[in-house]
Amino acid sequence: MTHILLAQLSPGEWGIVVFGLFVMIVFLAIFAQYASLWLQCKMTRAGIGLWDLIFMRFRRVNPVVIVRSKIMAVQAGLLKKYPISTQALEAHSLAGGNVPNVIRALIAADKAGIPLDWNTAQAIDLAGRDILEAVKTSVYPKVIDCPDPKRTQGTLSAVAADGIELRARARVTVRTNIQQLIGGATEETVIARVGQGIVQAIGSTNSYKLVLENPDSISKAVLAQGLEAQTSYEIVSIDIADIDVGENIGARLSADQAEADMRVAQAKAEQRRAAARAREQEMVARIQQNRAAVVLAEAEVPKAIADAFTDSKLGLADFYELKNVQADTRMRESIAGDTTGRAGRSTEG
Repeated sequence: MTHILLAQLSPGEWGIVVFGLFVMIVFLAIFAQYASLWLQCKMTRAGIGLWDLIFMRFRRVNPVVIVRSKIMAVQAGLLKKYPISTQALEAHSLAGGNVPNVIRALIAADKAGIPLDWNTAQAIDLAGRDILEAVKTSVYPKVIDCPDPKRTQGTLSAVAADGIELRARARVTVRTNIQQLIGGATEETVIARVGQGIVQAIGSTNSYKLVLENPDSISKAVLAQGLEAQTSYEIVSIDIADIDVGENIGARLSADQAEADMRVAQAKAEQRRAAARAREQEMVARIQQNRAAVVLAEAEVPKAIADAFTDSKLGLADFYELKNVQADTRMRESIAGDTTGRAGRSTEG
């Protein structure tokens, strides 16, 4: 019967039949592809229709991710508290967000009684933070080593007021502050602030013995500084895990200062000695200059005597008398010098 009916069809009617068959095949193929997801939405009352699933492909959105995320939100009762629409999930996925991670974080926060809404969660996720890990840290605080062992194997070095070096390691227990997670400083900032606070607290202690006797005083002093301000974490506690006595920095600095002072004093003494030597050489030069002047003056005496003879101002008897006076003077000087030498030798003996 069917073959008879098909044989009686005109060419135009044949085209209609072929087009109808093509449309039916396409519909069955699309329905087969999205039937499973559509049935899941129907059974869980997720509110996503077949055409919504089809159009997701055209919008380059993964329908499997959207359907599973919406089902998780419905089953957890999130839609009763937050108006999370399918369009909002699609928009977050198109923006590059992790939709399943955000839904899991909202469910965990809701079960733990942590105030977290959809807008805040998706903003944190788009900012590059792991919102689910942040919620887990808020419920179960984590411990951070200070200093970070991944960056350095050393310890925090601080010097007490008495000059003794102390080397310490601390363990900081923190939990996530959801309200400040957007724009708040990261874990590295917390480690840096805690390290600075420990060094400052030890440095303000009068003696290293007080720190060794009561390390808890350092923890209390650091906690009182409010180091978690403008960070993504809330500091629960700071515990000094290890503290060792290092070098006597004060004594070493005093020794270095004494050595520096000695070098300065030696330099000043050398400067004074050089100045004295220069003064001595200057006096020697002056002595030689005066001796030269004496020699020049003595050279003028014979000339003066000759001029006196020429001008008849000096006679022969006067000349010989002058010679006798000079001879007598040299003799007296010789005797006086010899007596002085004998007296000096007798004194030394």
